[in-house]
Amino acid sequence: MKSWKFNTAAFQEHEQGQAWCDAMYRLCLPVGNLPDKAGFRGEIICINSPLGMEFALVDAEPHEISGRYLKQDAAIWLTLLLDGEASLSYDDQRLDLAPGDIVYGPTYVKAVLRFTRDFRQLFVKVQELILNPRVFAPLSLNLGHLPARSGINHVFSGMLQSLAEVIEDVSPEQLRPVEMALTEFLITGLGDEKSVFGLGGVSGARAHHLQRICQRIETLLSEPELTIGMVAQAEGVSTRYLQRLFTQAGNSFIHYLRTRRLERCRADLASPLHDELSISEICFRWGFNGSAHFSRAFRKEYGMSPREYRRQQVEERAQ
Repeated sequence: MKSWKFNTAAFQEHEQGQAWCDAMYRLCLPVGNLPDKAGFRGEIICINSPLGMEFALVDAEPHEISGRYLKQDAAIWLTLLLDGEASLSYDDQRLDLAPGDIVYGPTYVKAVLRFTRDFRQLFVKVQELILNPRVFAPLSLNLGHLPARSGINHVFSGMLQSLAEVIEDVSPEQLRPVEMALTEFLITGLGDEKSVFGLGGVSGARAHHLQRICQRIETLLSEPELTIGMVAQAEGVSTRYLQRLFTQAGNSFIHYLRTRRLERCRADLASPLHDELSISEICFRWGFNGSAHFSRAFRKEYGMSPREYRRQQVEERAQ
């Protein structure tokens, strides 16, 4: 699990402001302005989960995070105010935040997050790849607000606050249930954002059931012997009903499973976090039975071999 820490105390006073901007840029959070004074206090603790969610605890003096960072992957971000005062401005609207409140939205959308006193904030970035089984069009999502005192949002906020308190001590295995719960909370919190669910002809209870089935499949991708019968049994439905759900969404179980495995493999091949893994290790990691079969499927899907794709990604990172 990749993790890193940053503290402006490690820099000379005249270097602290720029060092902070650089560290926030690493989180894809452009700093709009800093206090007009010498020196700046700020600390970041960042961890990445096994599925690739990014959690960053930011503790700093008041300043502004604004603009948008275009050189990042498609994702949904959410942020939780732990301590301090903040407001979010977007599309001529202003939203005042209280400790415990959560706001969310897609990357690339321009917004301004303004802190008026010392603050602690948890930022979470969920890659589109992770949400794909449940939210098929995440970038059509609007900015949203989950008030801490409102129903299930209170539970969601409490979970994130607890994570922030122990962020330095959690292991990858311990983050697994957090990943699953966070996805479920976020999906629930999307509420009436119907445009982000690309489920074709599936609607109502069937759409909800298909979303749940896709999430279960996501947790079982590494099982090479995974079958539609196993998933149907786990969900308490017939294989015929399960396949019909996929058909109504313009897909099939086999195609969906293969596509998700290929997407996971492609993400690992492109990620510097997995440079030490061989192509065979990556394909076995996501449930393929053999590297030859994986290579053929990968070339058919993406027009190049896994080795060619990895080399291309390495060259692009070096530019």
